Amino acid sequence: MENLRMCKDSAPYQGNAGVQEMLAPLKKQPEEELQCLEMTTKRKIIGRLVPCRCFRGEEEIISVLDYSHCSLQQVPKEVFSLERTLEELYLDANQIEELPKQLFSCQALRKLSIQDNDLSNLPTTIASLVNLKELDISKNGIQEFPENIKCCKCLTIVEASVNPISKLPDGFTQLLNLTQLYLNDAFLEYLPANFGRLSKLRILELRENHLKTLPKSMSKLAQLERLDLGNNEFTELPEGLELIQNLRELWIDNNSLQTLQGATGKLKQLIYLDISKNRIESVDTDISGCESLEDLLLSSNLLQQLPDSIGFLKKLTTLKVDDNQLVALPNTIGKLGTARMSQ
Repeated sequence: MENLRMCKDSAPYQGNAGVQEMLAPLKKQPEEELQCLEMTTKRKIIGRLVPCRCFRGEEEIISVLDYSHCSLQQVPKEVFSLERTLEELYLDANQIEELPKQLFSCQALRKLSIQDNDLSNLPTTIASLVNLKELDISKNGIQEFPENIKCCKCLTIVEASVNPISKLPDGFTQLLNLTQLYLNDAFLEYLPANFGRLSKLRILELRENHLKTLPKSMSKLAQLERLDLGNNEFTELPEGLELIQNLRELWIDNNSLQTLQGATGKLKQLIYLDISKNRIESVDTDISGCESLEDLLLSSNLLQQLPDSIGFLKKLTTLKVDDNQLVALPNTIGKLGTARMSQ
């Protein structure tokens, strides 16, 4: 199965003489009819070839096309002729403003990447891509997901960061196979109440939004390992967060937290905790319950003291408490051994 990369300005193939002889007839064609084609098989051959049609006699199966960085304003028509075999399509960093209906006839598509374009919406015809597993629409002007995104039940990864998305439709919570969701730098003010239905989520990034709370159903995300809530509008740790027992990484920096509640100590698997750049005045003694903690970032808060229990974090390797109002450190700090401390 061949993987093909279509682009504009690659150098001609200069390798094996036999391959050069095979390509010689093609070089006689007018320059404007030639495009670059990169084929990845057991060995890589790069040459100036007429795309696709040159190989039909050999019944080559094209499953991957990459049109990234090609200054395209629309999806190339060649894509539509591969609707039965195309599994991965990359259209990154172009100037495409809309996705044509024909694209959604490519029902074998498993990965669609159209980041860094000029899209203003995601068509409802996206529902036709029933085999789609990975979708990247980041860095566009998309304002919302269509309700029938729920039909893309095979989706496991969605990257939609840097879009003016203000809310998620209820249908989004029916993507029950989703394991990674990236919605950084959007306009989200809340999540659907039943967001916890996405029980297979392992990575959830919601940095730089306008979130003040999280739905209570979040506690059902039993497989969640990484949660990024940095640069939002939280004034306290979201309720039920301590129930996500598998959580290993938590970012909630650049918010307006005033205290680090004792409930945090219930996160026994937590390895990384960043609560810097808040308004935290105190850290609860129960922080010692985070027995797996290796990195604790408390920089740029209003701390005047640290609890003695912080010295019992035996696995701690990094402790940052710079830019606070500390006048002394607890005596137990010496128990941290090799931990790197920034004061």
